[in-house]
Amino acid sequence: MNKKILFMAMTLAAVYSCNNEDEPSDSDPSKQESPPATITFSIVNQYPHNPASFTQGLTFHNGQLYESTGSPEDSINNGSWLGTVDLQTGRIEKKVQLGKEFFGEGMTILNDKAYYITWTTNKGFVYDVKTFKKQNEFTYPGEGWGLANDGKNLIMSNGTNNLSFFQPDSMRMIQTISVTDNNGPVGNLNELEFINGYLYANQWQTPYILKIDPVTGKVAGKMDCSKIVTDIKSKSPRSDYMNGIAYDDSTQKIYITGKLWPALFEIRLQ
Repeated sequence: MNKKILFMAMTLAAVYSCNNEDEPSDSDPSKQESPPATITFSIVNQYPHNPASFTQGLTFHNGQLYESTGSPEDSINNGSWLGTVDLQTGRIEKKVQLGKEFFGEGMTILNDKAYYITWTTNKGFVYDVKTFKKQNEFTYPGEGWGLANDGKNLIMSNGTNNLSFFQPDSMRMIQTISVTDNNGPVGNLNELEFINGYLYANQWQTPYILKIDPVTGKVAGKMDCSKIVTDIKSKSPRSDYMNGIAYDDSTQKIYITGKLWPALFEIRLQ
């Protein structure tokens, strides 16, 4: 064999070997991400919740609890509405109801305006938070599931692992982030709440609440509410999936509930 060709072959083999040694393999433990931290919590109080409410959104504004619902089957719930709820009794105090052509979903309140989205009709509504008089309508691409705000922008989920940020006045989409954990994309993101710099999200069809970094999309923590769900189901078999996270910034208290649940829980994170 020509010595020049042999030398070149040996050189290439040496370079390839060095490159393989310098780059860790996928199985290298140093390259693996850690799973989200486990978030522990305790139940502080339990309050009544209307078991006919198919909860889609839950939030506090100026110490008042607000809820939005959906309407999958009129025969088993009280429709799609946005309104105020008395925390102590679970009684719906004042509400605005959507037409039957709309399936109500998440809601949030920003700058004294209540934003309420719908599932598959690509339409949302803006109400004066004091009078519930409709001020505006808006459209958005894809499905609407959960809605929250970070004090500046609206943040919407659509049942995937994506969260979209919107400028509230123009409803112009600013950015979309992908939510992931150590296993990859995390889908079925539903109801949302912004608490102390993080997004908390119900993961639909699971008993989990996820703590999400709104900048990176990484799941920083995971709360397992299986015991609450099991207890609710044993007492009220008609109860549906967990959905509803509310944070009262005036008291720094967190509340959770679910679709058609007869109870709402105040919890304290450990």
